[in-house]
Amino acid sequence: MDIIFISELKIETRIGIYEWEQHVPQTIQLDLEVGLRGEHAAKSGKIGDTIDYSKIVGRIEQLFKEQHFALLEKAAEAIADILMREFKAPWLKISIAKLGALRNVKRLGVTIERGKKP
Repeated sequence: MDIIFISELKIETRIGIYEWEQHVPQTIQLDLEVGLRGEHAAKSGKIGDTIDYSKIVGRIEQLFKEQHFALLEKAAEAIADILMREFKAPWLKISIAKLGALRNVKRLGVTIERGKKP
């Protein structure tokens, strides 16, 4: 399986369970690995035979503009659903982290993996 990745995508959003988090934007960072069906693009050299990175980024940015999440886990699951349903990814791994959310902690977050690697 070929895997595309997007590393250190940063998005400003309101996320969290605390009252102040509902009103103050925070920076989250996403790291994505997305499995591709087959090896078509490697052979054909055509964008239509792969998943367009820019469309993934645009769709994730749109998600966070339209929706606010209380938990990082819920946000990661929403991204996974989009990638599998809209982009037909057979497998993915998503790490989502808040940056500097706690004193003395650079990043905190969650990693989920969905689908199956052949």
